[in-house]
Amino acid sequence: MNLIYKNIILAAAILVSVLVTPEAKAFTVGEAVNFNVDKDFDASARSQVSAVLVKTSSNLYFYVEKNWWEVQAPAKQNEILGYLDELSLEFDKKIYPNLTSIFGSEWKPGVDGDPKITILFHALKENAGGYFRSADEYLKLQIPDSNEREMVYLPIAHIDSRQLKVFLAHEFVHLITFNQKDKLREVQEEIWLNEARADYSSTILGYDSLYDGSNLQRRVRNFLEKPFDSLTEWQENKYDYAVASLFTHYLVDHYSINVLADSLKSKAVGIASINEVLQKNNEKEDFAQIFIHWTIATLINDCSVEIKHCYLNQNLRGLRINPTLNFLPLSGSSSLSVTNVTKNWAGNWQKFIGGKGDLTLEFTSLAGLSFKVPYLIFNKDGSYAIRYLDLDQKEKGQLEIENFGDTVASLVIIPSLQSKTSDFNGLELTYPYTFTVSIVDKTMSEEEALIQKLLVQIEFLKKQIVALQSGVGNPVPTFACGPLNNNLYKGTAYSSDVTCLQNFLKSQGPSIYPEGLVTGSFGNLTKSAVIRFQEKYKEEILAPLGLLRGTGFVGPSTRIKINKLLLGGA
Repeated sequence: MNLIYKNIILAAAILVSVLVTPEAKAFTVGEAVNFNVDKDFDASARSQVSAVLVKTSSNLYFYVEKNWWEVQAPAKQNEILGYLDELSLEFDKKIYPNLTSIFGSEWKPGVDGDPKITILFHALKENAGGYFRSADEYLKLQIPDSNEREMVYLPIAHIDSRQLKVFLAHEFVHLITFNQKDKLREVQEEIWLNEARADYSSTILGYDSLYDGSNLQRRVRNFLEKPFDSLTEWQENKYDYAVASLFTHYLVDHYSINVLADSLKSKAVGIASINEVLQKNNEKEDFAQIFIHWTIATLINDCSVEIKHCYLNQNLRGLRINPTLNFLPLSGSSSLSVTNVTKNWAGNWQKFIGGKGDLTLEFTSLAGLSFKVPYLIFNKDGSYAIRYLDLDQKEKGQLEIENFGDTVASLVIIPSLQSKTSDFNGLELTYPYTFTVSIVDKTMSEEEALIQKLLVQIEFLKKQIVALQSGVGNPVPTFACGPLNNNLYKGTAYSSDVTCLQNFLKSQGPSIYPEGLVTGSFGNLTKSAVIRFQEKYKEEILAPLGLLRGTGFVGPSTRIKINKLLLGGA
């Protein structure tokens, strides 16, 4: 975690510019120091803690929160010192030389004139793996709560954990980034890319080679929980780290570690710095195209057709997400319309199954946005095709698939918003997109279907007339429609069956459908009315299915009851 401090007082900065870098101070094991800490990460929301120096090494000072350290038994203290010996050796022999050879050096000897890095262990909030404060890289004259050291903060709860080396490597990359960007090039890296580089350090150092229990395994699990999180928005949660980790692994897999390393040595930041490196290396793709390839790879992860559509890291070869499912009725014509919201550089995977006939999908959003919509057609023989939906200036586009449900098994669209390319440093806005899917049943011609429908309706009307003349049975509705032969559900739009359903529900009175709206679109109000109807006749509709509550889905048992009542039956 990297905490960035902005708006340094100009007057102080000018004054400090004429000062000489202070000489390194001498520190003694056992010496206590009061450190300023970040209250947003401290377990007790403190802004200062007292810590004692428990160990020094050739590159590190180890400070531990004083109150915690003093209550540990001598045997426990010695055990902890043993772990710190291992950590210092790991840092000297592996973490420091490997990461500096790739990313460059931290500021050395730094603001305090001391080449050693300070590590402070204090009580952090649960799930916090550590943090870095750029404020510490300035003199107190510039930032009053600076500790005037090159330092990182690690969780005292993990002081005896084997994962501590992962946390230290991550925070050390933030120290390097401050020097390479803020100090040498006078720019601040965007948070998402800063964290992506730091998180990838565990893979660079081989800590993710053993997958079980690794940092990478944890990121994959979190990603699968919420794969549609934005890559560039940063809210400091596990899903932010997860999507950054998976995208970075894909990026380095296909374009080498130089993309991360060289973009760190650029005066550009974020997406612009990556595009600069890609262009310099004569790569055909830019960041936007790579992002699209990544979303496809995350769905199919298949190297056999196109190498760019898979992960190359062996621990990620089995990674595939489960897209959001959209069901179409297995028979008859139908229409489904859904509106979702998304943020820039977030993956969205929508899968369509069911239905049989010619499928049409219309995609719409707001004019002025920049959506990219690749889509995949999966055939029943196991093959698939990747295509791209062309959107006009109004962000509208349409695709058509013949024989859906026959030779074609499913369709997946992967819309991603790519309008904003810089200044990602916090919460981002959401934007809507809508897809409308309609399918026309081809089992009979349109003329045959119309004739058949009219004949059924005529026969139905005859039965209604007979029921009225005989004066028996329940009152027959004053409208003419039915019977209902297709399943209906929320999202079905512009359907005469929905209009019939809504008229019927309206005829059942305000206790069933108080709004009484007849729109032809199956929305929340219609669904609620169906649920009331199902629960009114639960013995006939729900009980045979083992259900206690209505579902709002107009399936066979619900349609049978509705059709009986339409005929004037009980």
